[in-house]
Amino acid sequence: MKKLKIVLMNIAKKNLIFRKLIRSLLYIYRYARYRIRGIGKTVDSHMILFSTFNGKAYSDSPKAMYKYMKENSEYKEYKFIWAFKEPEKYKYLEENKNTKVIKQGTREYEQYLSRSKYWIFNYRAADHQYPKKNQIFLQCWHGTPLKRLGYDLDNPDNVLNTKKEIRYKYKTDAKKFKYLLSPSKFATEKFISAWNLKKVKKEDCVIEEGYPRNDFLSNYTDDDIKEIKENLGINKTNKKIILYAPTWRDNQHQSGIGYTYKTEVDFDMLQKKLGQDYIILFRAHYLVANEFDFKKYEGFIYDVSKTDDINKLYVVSDILITDYSSVFFDYSNLKRPIIYYMYDLDKYKDNMRGFYIDLNELPGNIVKTEEDLIKEIKYVSSDFKYDDKYKKFNDKYNYLDDGKASERVVEKVIEI
Repeated sequence: MKKLKIVLMNIAKKNLIFRKLIRSLLYIYRYARYRIRGIGKTVDSHMILFSTFNGKAYSDSPKAMYKYMKENSEYKEYKFIWAFKEPEKYKYLEENKNTKVIKQGTREYEQYLSRSKYWIFNYRAADHQYPKKNQIFLQCWHGTPLKRLGYDLDNPDNVLNTKKEIRYKYKTDAKKFKYLLSPSKFATEKFISAWNLKKVKKEDCVIEEGYPRNDFLSNYTDDDIKEIKENLGINKTNKKIILYAPTWRDNQHQSGIGYTYKTEVDFDMLQKKLGQDYIILFRAHYLVANEFDFKKYEGFIYDVSKTDDINKLYVVSDILITDYSSVFFDYSNLKRPIIYYMYDLDKYKDNMRGFYIDLNELPGNIVKTEEDLIKEIKYVSSDFKYDDKYKKFNDKYNYLDDGKASERVVEKVIEI
């Protein structure tokens, strides 16, 4: 069956008519199955279903909102359902008597979708899964956008979807939204445009209250730092910690695996030049499915791609290196150095996504070669200053990150 799926995927990549046919047949089958599974399932006004990154993690704004409600007596009558691809890893959440962990994509999952008053996601719901009129779908999304999205893409270099197919997905999503969470006025404008919300008369669904996930960046403690370092196995080092978090590429996909990422870094050179004073936490994007072998660099590179909550990596890192990932918006709350290693900048901005903001706004320098990357790391380690440009960036994009976004969003969305 797996081999058959790979063959069909390879054909679908190359043949648009075949892809449309397969997707249409799957949609009809899945939609009918979803409706059948929901027969007789009435909506429970005190049930909330959470999912992050399509069931891949326990993290992000849904996690922050869940923790806020779990610890607040006003919500003691609510039932919290968490859906995961690997539910056995998260059974510990059921130590809270109001929490149930289920497997994403199963019959049970779709039955709980039919029963839950609230869907709190940070990623797409499957195309065939539609909330009822008396259900509330909060799309938290997962970042302030640097890269263009949805209807704003001009020439997407995506191996799985044409521009028309991408727009169809965003149109489908927009029809489901009761609320779409925004962290800033800037993001609100881009979300309205990317999902074409005015067209479907949904521009009022955007709630601009900040990202609950970033509350931790304001409220973490020394004990949190100690615990995180111990869990990562870096509690005994005095070296500076670099978090390297590159994004995925729309045109890098392998059938049977998913989106892949090729590390365009000479880690031998980095270890030679930096190994005495630094360690690197390597964090692949959540969409990247391939594995990385860093055994050769033991003690210098730590693969932390399976760490669910990237906030934990932010707060223990002295420097962030990224490329086009939105992680720098969140990390800038910490007022620490950020370096943008954009070795493929010209190709990326012209042939893949394009950007929403002028890169001159970025709080940190762009480098395109490994030699300049090493120089920049050493420079910011000794001469970094939180300057006016950095402050201006935070004032524009992060002014709602005050440690209380979870409270504001929950009070706005959840009906007591």
